[in-house]
This record gives sequence, structure tokens and C-alpha cells, in this order.
Amino acid sequence: MNEIKLKTIDQIEIAVNCYKNGFDSVVIIAPGWFMTKDSKSFREISDIFKEYSDVLAMDFRGHGRSKGFYTFTTKEINDISTVIEYAKQHYRKIYLMGFSLGAALVLIAGSKFDYIDKIIAISAPTCFSKIENKVWKKEAWIPTLQKCELKRWVSIRPSIINRKKINPIDIIDKVKCPTLFMAGEKDPTVCAWHTEALYNKAICPKKYELFEKCCHAEDLFLQNRERFIKTCIDWLF
Repeated sequence: MNEIKLKTIDQIEIAVNCYKNGFDSVVIIAPGWFMTKDSKSFREISDIFKEYSDVLAMDFRGHGRSKGFYTFTTKEINDISTVIEYAKQHYRKIYLMGFSLGAALVLIAGSKFDYIDKIIAISAPTCFSKIENKVWKKEAWIPTLQKCELKRWVSIRPSIINRKKINPIDIIDKVKCPTLFMAGEKDPTVCAWHTEALYNKAICPKKYELFEKCCHAEDLFLQNRERFIKTCIDWLF
């Protein structure tokens, strides 16, 4: 694995971990808010999927080793667009895998680029303003504590400016590539109804997977690793 830096259209430096094994396909991994490409769970996910495809795991702006400040999906479309455009130069097939707000962004990207081959959206919100984020529930704070990584926490830089956002529910019918929607039954942050609503409105080839007793985003991997890996691999490859 090696890290590269890419520059967005608004001149933000984005850090990307490249796992290259000579495949003609690539999985772009897009973590959510407060997670990075170097988080333990995303390192593990990258290591698994590099056996099936090359992998580009990214840090959105305001996270990890990328520059700038996080805008909660307003400007991060520039970040993932930059990684997708890089992938287009090097790969025949491009797959997107997004988690939480990263899932919102892969759906937005899917509505923008007509050469994305497949998408996996995990715990995607219909709309930022409708995210529940019940942080007081044990389903929220226990997994957060279990994933505590001081180096990651101190790397997060949110923007304090509230900006207009694209709602995934408003663009989901513009996504044409096959899309797998995944949700956790016990998700206290983005409740499963969000995923079901996106799935129902989508007109692309699609599939919906509800993970019973699981929580949010990468928790599906951590709490039901075997099913998560099999579901994703069966969908992509």
C-alpha cells in the first residue's frame, strides 16, 4: 500500500491509500464523518477487498491526512469526484463503497458520473437534516467507544458554517448503475428507514440488505463480518 495526494477543483489536498495488485477494477472506499482511511476497521476492509480488486481508500477533507475542513457533504463531492476521475484514468471498472455520509456522497457521485459500474451504500441518509444521531443510546456510544482511536479523533476538522446540501433522496432516481443498499436494524444514527426509502425510490438495478441486530455504517462489518464480506463480494464480483 502507498499513499498518494490528489488536488480537488477547489484546491484541497486529498489523501488516498492505494492498494494495487494489478486488477483492472477498483473499489473506492468512502468513510463517513469521524472515520478515516487509516481507521482500524477501514484498514481491515481495504485489506480484504484488495484480494478481489485494487482499492482506493480516501480521507475526505477535514479528516485524517487530507487538508481543509469537513462540510458534511456540501463540498466533499469535489473530493470523491477527484478520486473517481483519477480512477477513470487507470481502471476499466469503478466500484464505489460508501459508509454513512460517505454513502450519501457515493450516491450523489453515482447521479453525476455515468461510468460508475456498481455502488454499495451503507447506512446512507435520505437527507442530512433528518439524521437521528441518538448519541445517548447504547447502540451509539458503545460502538463509538469500542472504535476509539485518539490519533483519528484529533485529526477531525469540521467546518462551523452551515451550507446547502444535496439530499440523496432528491437524486437517487438519477443513479443508473446497480446499487446495493445496506442498513443496520439497530442503527441509532441513520435509522434503517432512510435506506429503505432510498431503495424504494431508486430506479436502477438494486438490492436491499437489512443487518439484524447491527448498528451503523462500518459496525455492520465489525458486528457481522462474514455476512458483510459475502454480501459485498457477491454484489461486486
